[in-house]
This record gives sequence, structure tokens and C-alpha cells, in this order.
Amino acid sequence: MAIVILAAIALFLVYNAGRALTEVGLGTMLSGIQWYPTSDPGKFGMLPLVLGSLLVTGVALAVGVPVGVGAAVFISEFAGRRLKEVMKSVIEFMAAVPSVVYGLIGVAVLIPLVKDVFDLSSGLTALAGGIVLGVMSVPTIVSISEDALHAVPDDLRHGSAALGNTRWQTTFKVTLPSASSGIFAAVMLGLGRAIGETMAVLMLTGNAAVMPTSLFDSVRTMTGTIAAEMGEVVQGGLHYSVLFTVGLVLFAITFGINLAADLVLERQRKRWRR
Repeated sequence: MAIVILAAIALFLVYNAGRALTEVGLGTMLSGIQWYPTSDPGKFGMLPLVLGSLLVTGVALAVGVPVGVGAAVFISEFAGRRLKEVMKSVIEFMAAVPSVVYGLIGVAVLIPLVKDVFDLSSGLTALAGGIVLGVMSVPTIVSISEDALHAVPDDLRHGSAALGNTRWQTTFKVTLPSASSGIFAAVMLGLGRAIGETMAVLMLTGNAAVMPTSLFDSVRTMTGTIAAEMGEVVQGGLHYSVLFTVGLVLFAITFGINLAADLVLERQRKRWRR
């Protein structure tokens, strides 16, 4: 059923993107650097959107992975029982907060801070959007990483302690390597959460469809473009079809990331079985 649904989504996107793929061409759209869909003729360069999405997602991973994995290690290996229950409840609550609320907090707190700290004309940047997305991905990374660490047999910890290793040494030499496949899966899911987020990036990144040159530029992501423009296009028109092509490219990127993650995990499992 999952395979059928996945194939149906892909066919639906290809069908609706057919006009754009025929009249404009996928190569032209992916290599184009100008996004002016309402000009005559329309310019549908997706490269700024793709780079904007990757830039924001990269910042999100740089923020979310160290914090998420570190928090999971602390909760699993070092926190007391009472503290562990409190922290897990907080993490679950963070996961339940709507993305628009994170966006509002970012607009009120983070954007003025980024503007003042880096002396910018505007705080609506890829950096601000990436930081908020990193915070949003933390609950996913923490929950799955903590489950992976918890699944490591206690016999491994006891054996390491019997050989004279401290708790820190046991954690970083035994427990983390044993749970590495689960932690990698957590990072991939966090990446999926970040690259697929719409509302927060729409509020925080400035939505400038230009080629980004640094983290301090305003950018527009693929998801933000679809959300901002889909409600104003003519159904069945060229612009409408181009937006479905953007969705198709996003689908292909996320599918490729998940496929690569599955291949890495399978190789990791084979290595551990040996």
C-alpha cells in the first residue's frame, strides 16, 4: 500500500507538471536563476529556490543535530529518572507546538536579534529561518535518538564498565556507535522535517527569490514558493504547472535523501552483523 501511494503521488505530480515540463523544460527551470512568473514571458528559474531550501536546511541541521543528539545522550545515559521524565515531557510538548507559533516567536525575538547582532538592514535571512527550523527539528531527533540509545543492551555498558571505562568513555566508545544507525535515522527524519517545513520559513526568510550568497541574505524556499503562489494562479495554467514541477523537484530531493539514508543504514547493519 505504501508503494502504491508513493507511486500515485509521483504520477499525480508528473501529470500536473506536464505542461511546464513540455513548454519550459526541466533543465531550463533547474538552471535558471530568475523567478518572475508573472512577467511576459514568465521566467521560471528554480535554482534560487533550490539553493534557498538547501541553505536553510543546512543551518537547521547545524543547529538541530548537535543539540538533539546531545540532549538524547544526556536523557538516556546521564539524567536521573525524575529529570528524564520531565525532559521527555518537554520534548513531546515542543513537538506538538504548531509551526506558526515558532514562526511568531522567531519574528518577535530572533529576527530583531539577528539584525542587531550582525548589523544587518533586515533580520529576515536564511540564518533566522534555519535556526528556527533547527529548533523545530530537535524534538524529532531527540525522541528517535533516545529510543535508539535506550535499545542498546545493558550488557555492553556493563562490559565496558568492567574493563575500566568511565561512563563518558562507555557512552562515546560503546553506546553511541551501537546506536549509530538509529541516530542516523533520527537525523534524516529531522532533515525531512526541516526541508518540508512551510509556514515558519515563509515568515522568517524574507521570501526573496534571488540567488543567495551568504546566510545573511533573504531567500525563498521551494515550499514557501508553493504556499505563497498556489492560491493566486490560474488552475491549469503554465504558472500552476510550474508550481507542481517545484513540488516534483522537492519530492525527488526528499526521496533521494531517504533512499541514500536507507542504503547507509543497510550497510551499517551489515557491518554490525559481521
